[in-house]
Amino acid sequence: MGTGTSRNADGGLHGGEEREESLDQAGGQLYVSLKMENYKKKGDLIPHIYGSVPLVGSWDSTKALSMERESASMWELSFVVPPNHETLDFKFLLKPKHGYMPCIVEEGPNRLLTGGTLQGDARHARLALFKLDNEEVLEYRVFIKADRVSPFDLAASWRAYQDNLRPSTVRGIPDVSINAAPETGHENSSSASLELDLEHYVVPAPSTSANSGLVYAANLAENPRSLTSSGVSGDRPATIKEMEVIIPDPSKVYSGSGMVESKSVGTFSPLQKQDSHRGLFVDRGVGSPRLVKSSSSSTFSFDLKLDSKNKNSMPAAAGAVAAAAVADQMLGPKEDRHLAIVLVGLPARGKTFTAVKLTRYLRWLGHDTKHFNVGKYRRLKHGTNQSADFFRADNPEGMEARNEVAALAMDDMIAWMQEGGQVGIFDATNSSRSRRNMLMKMAEGRCKIIFLETICNDERIIERNIRLKIQQSPDYAEEPDFEAGLQDFTTRLANYEKVYEPVDEGSYIKMIDMASGHGGQIQVNNISGYLPGRIVFFLVNTHLTPRPILLTRHGESRDNVRGRIGGDSVLSDTGEIYMKKLANFVEKRLKSERTASIWTSTLQRTILTASPIVGFPKIQWRALDEINAGVCDGMTYEEIKKNMPEEYESRKKDKLRYRYPRGESYLDVIQRLEPVIIELERQRAPVVVISHQAVLRALYAYFADRPLKEIPHIEVPLHTIIEIQMGVTGVQEKRYKLMD
Repeated sequence: MGTGTSRNADGGLHGGEEREESLDQAGGQLYVSLKMENYKKKGDLIPHIYGSVPLVGSWDSTKALSMERESASMWELSFVVPPNHETLDFKFLLKPKHGYMPCIVEEGPNRLLTGGTLQGDARHARLALFKLDNEEVLEYRVFIKADRVSPFDLAASWRAYQDNLRPSTVRGIPDVSINAAPETGHENSSSASLELDLEHYVVPAPSTSANSGLVYAANLAENPRSLTSSGVSGDRPATIKEMEVIIPDPSKVYSGSGMVESKSVGTFSPLQKQDSHRGLFVDRGVGSPRLVKSSSSSTFSFDLKLDSKNKNSMPAAAGAVAAAAVADQMLGPKEDRHLAIVLVGLPARGKTFTAVKLTRYLRWLGHDTKHFNVGKYRRLKHGTNQSADFFRADNPEGMEARNEVAALAMDDMIAWMQEGGQVGIFDATNSSRSRRNMLMKMAEGRCKIIFLETICNDERIIERNIRLKIQQSPDYAEEPDFEAGLQDFTTRLANYEKVYEPVDEGSYIKMIDMASGHGGQIQVNNISGYLPGRIVFFLVNTHLTPRPILLTRHGESRDNVRGRIGGDSVLSDTGEIYMKKLANFVEKRLKSERTASIWTSTLQRTILTASPIVGFPKIQWRALDEINAGVCDGMTYEEIKKNMPEEYESRKKDKLRYRYPRGESYLDVIQRLEPVIIELERQRAPVVVISHQAVLRALYAYFADRPLKEIPHIEVPLHTIIEIQMGVTGVQEKRYKLMD
């Protein structure tokens, strides 16, 4: 049975003379663990133990007890000593693997273990020397641990051994070894070497990843349906007044279209009309009953029939998100079921940056969210070569054109909400009270508006944002002279400043000097409900400070080798090499970042992977633990397919929502990872996250803004580092592959 290696500072015996009295006085039986370690061992020689009763029974080498291989360099044998035989007389022996070579007995006198204490010379107690035929001396380090254990503990230990510690069929190594962190100072350093040029290890990121930092953020917003559905023409669209008249009446849509209101995240689902089954459902995982509310009753009942059509229309939110959405929609007014976050602020104050981050966060939580950028509408309708005069408040044609595209974007957003969207991010300056009143009138009875005003008084940040705007905005793509573009934008900004009116109406959130991450102020007015509260909490913790976030899986584990899911196994030989390469990489990549930190899960394969990294604080998060496989923990997928075919098929059909029996789904993992995301956003220093495949898929999906349905299929290979660069230009990705 495997136990933890326990050593003194000099690497010798655990216990010794200080433990002798306590062992003698303690009850229970004596439990002894013998270990031998050698990094340069001969592959054909297997360590054995032979000696007198009760260990073997005679000094016959053919009856010697073979030690179990615990790792690439460690061998172990543990046993319980009967009370009447607490004096053991034994020696270590190397036996050939194939039997045609003679056995090699260790040099020196016999080892005498009395009551758990080894007698004789201390150096002999720590080393075992073997003289080979060619006069070469083979040296093993020896570790001996002795404890008194109760019969109850023995029984529990045996059950743990039966469940976890039997040698695997692949490597002949036990699957789990508690606290058996391998020593890092004895392996040949060349196997863990890392070239000084880190770029040598760079590999291409997947083509589907979102390197939004390379694209102007506003261009990633929604495409205007009102301008692209029939093509952009020279005909003048309907006036704002006319558009307000032709916006569909949502009350007619609700009552006459056959749509019913989903009570999970405020979406609509084309469910078949049934007198007793119209209304609410909450996604609780594949195969679980849905919660149904009759249209004529205030009571709930369970409907065990869940066809594939209805499953596909289920909203993605789960857990607290779904419960809060149900409460908000049952108790709140109809327009609260759809939320419009309307940005307000002068140019170059980070509105689009904030809109992109908020959109990504809400989508990741499972809320159907879209980003509507009025500047994109303006460029498509009126071109990209508008000068600063176009933005003057005393230019009636410019004012009409800007109000026109704002109304088009608002119309598109409301139409999308009527079709099932939940949260719209309306991104524009909206700097006058008259513009905001127009938007509120259009939204009346259709959606709830919360104004989000970004205010920045730091001239350095404003200047940086202006320069980025000139470099990246399509408005200046055809302006070769940077200084001319800078002058034009400065004039445009002055035009806005002359008529700017801060928000003091309706529901609003004001972010004042929050960009630096060094404090600032947030003001809220008339904000209530679960989702608005989450938005405020998220915004409190966001900033623009550039820093890298490194994501990596633990080194290959023994369960990885065996194809088993879950578990808490230690690293394989390959995984041990990776942990050293990772430490070398982190040292070189973050050598000037002394404030960086290392985050791991509470499972030992991530803790072991992080163990050689020095000089940085290490934090264990239970939230970073691998997806809980429930009753399937420790099984292979082939075993699940054979023994639990229905579960296997359910998972295959919908990996996102599938919940392991007594375990978790990917949606559950996302919910418990929200505090991790908030803390990653709040950090101003680099963070190295060493976690597991499902968890890293979910984290990566947040930064890359990948749809929830793709999360279970995102590639997160072993022994690869995904570097996410957070900064004012967005999110960029780089990957380093340290091992094949």
